[in-house]
Amino acid sequence: ASSSQIERLLPVYDNAGIERRFSCVPIEWYLTPHGWEERTQLFIAHSVALLKDAAERCVERAGLGLDDIDAVVTVSTTGIATPSLDARLMEVLPFRRDLQRLPVFGLGCAGGVTGLARAAALARAIPGSKVLLLVVELCGLTFRAQDLSKSNIIATALFGDGAAALLLSTQGAGPRVEAWGEYTWPQSLDVMGWDIKDDGLGVLFSRDIPTLVRDELRQAADRFLALHGLNRLALAGYICHPGGAKVLDALEDAFELPHGALAHARATLRDYGNMSAVTVLFVLERLLAQRPRAGRYLMSALGPGFTASFALVETS
Repeated sequence: ASSSQIERLLPVYDNAGIERRFSCVPIEWYLTPHGWEERTQLFIAHSVALLKDAAERCVERAGLGLDDIDAVVTVSTTGIATPSLDARLMEVLPFRRDLQRLPVFGLGCAGGVTGLARAAALARAIPGSKVLLLVVELCGLTFRAQDLSKSNIIATALFGDGAAALLLSTQGAGPRVEAWGEYTWPQSLDVMGWDIKDDGLGVLFSRDIPTLVRDELRQAADRFLALHGLNRLALAGYICHPGGAKVLDALEDAFELPHGALAHARATLRDYGNMSAVTVLFVLERLLAQRPRAGRYLMSALGPGFTASFALVETS
């Protein structure tokens, strides 16, 4: 990109609707180039530290011990680790040795909802078992300062780092994950994803995402709801992944909501940026902290595929 093109893109930072974000590395780190090896070492070290903290806090809030956990579903797309992050967590947390592990890679921003669905399916398959969902995304480690493409500049304006943990079981109180589903559009592989480079993960980010959301998402959501005998009028509200300010506007249009209706999603974006798969779980936490009215909420996120992931969450 030329200096004039970069100049034209700088307002992206002002219009992102983000006031602060978190990063696992200091800002000075971005001033020098970094390769795969260093990025991966940082990804593993910081992911394990963040997930350890999230897991301990989540299980403690539930009044349980880590040795009560039967299975762990770990979701991340911003780095790779083999042995996987869950195996590494077993070295620093007192999980049982017969813990069932399911590491999930490649879902991108849809990983929070799809991860919740996979964890719920596991919990339902083995009634009474306790399944811990762990999600971590260190988006900042993928920023490549020398990449002046429009996609990369937009990504550096939007994405942040974060982690979340959520406990699921067929026993106990709390919101209920009632149903889940997905829709993948044909010929849409280039809408979102990674373009693997020698020095790290290059971002694929189509400018058409808000248009796709506006034009296509309602039909996919209505189809999912109809499968479960519902329509949008039956919903108490929405728990949406805030992909960005323009995506939130498009979501409100798609679901025929007044502007500003997705207040929890906007507030999460404002305070944390887009943490990829983690973000929608922060939106869920924000909603639940407000003691929302009883009913069914449609949880949704969009990720590489190009895929819409849905879940029905019922609060009482």
